[in-house]
Amino acid sequence: MLDHIIVLGYSYSCLIMKILSTHNLVSAGGVVYRTRKGQPELLLCGRLSPLLWALPKGTPELGESHAETAIREVSEETGLEVKIECFIDSIQYCFDAPLEGKKFNKAVYFYLMSVLGGDIANHDQEFELVRWFPEAQIVQMMTYRNEVTIVEKVLSMVAR
Repeated sequence: MLDHIIVLGYSYSCLIMKILSTHNLVSAGGVVYRTRKGQPELLLCGRLSPLLWALPKGTPELGESHAETAIREVSEETGLEVKIECFIDSIQYCFDAPLEGKKFNKAVYFYLMSVLGGDIANHDQEFELVRWFPEAQIVQMMTYRNEVTIVEKVLSMVAR
């Protein structure tokens, strides 16, 4: 389906346009939590340049369910062995790759997770940092607003 036009530039007073093809993508991830001194802490993955703090998530492998993807990706990106407690919600967003001639619609499915074992020091290299944040600090640290909505839902769930 061709439904998105991007203006790429001008050439001798002739407007150059490219029609982008639309592709659907799916990812799954988790919000890992623990309780310290009676207060919830949540785990974020980070990069230093550019500065980014986000929830762990990734793309399904062939034949994987959303839940299986979430467990695998969270374990790889955080170094922790986790278990799913429940489904939280999904987010949707779009982005363009005009040089590839593509537009992407992406859905990400998030699960609430608790820790069974492991160590954040054993996270993979996709992120430089993996860190626990207290409830009072986490929302201000996060880069993506749509992920903040997921975290806000989790904070109301774990506060009960």
